[in-house]
Amino acid sequence: MATMNVSLPSQMKAWIEAQVQTGKYGNSSDYVRDLVRRDQERADAREKLQQMVDDALASGITSMTREQLMERMREKAKAAIDQKKSA
Repeated sequence: MATMNVSLPSQMKAWIEAQVQTGKYGNSSDYVRDLVRRDQERADAREKLQQMVDDALASGITSMTREQLMERMREKAKAAIDQKKSA
């Protein structure tokens, strides 16, 4: 595993140490790795959303009504949530 030294203000260092003391993290490195993982997941989600927007803009005009589009979006969102829960 690679090593990286990071300089933090004392207030941030205290925050990280407090998070470790909760017992959720074994040490400060675990906490920072969790933050990086979450940031990677958010970046991936943003990228997927942007791709969906780009695809939608490129697809042109639809004959579906607003209500039909909203229902389709709800179904897709529910399917995505269900998939994430089962993963």
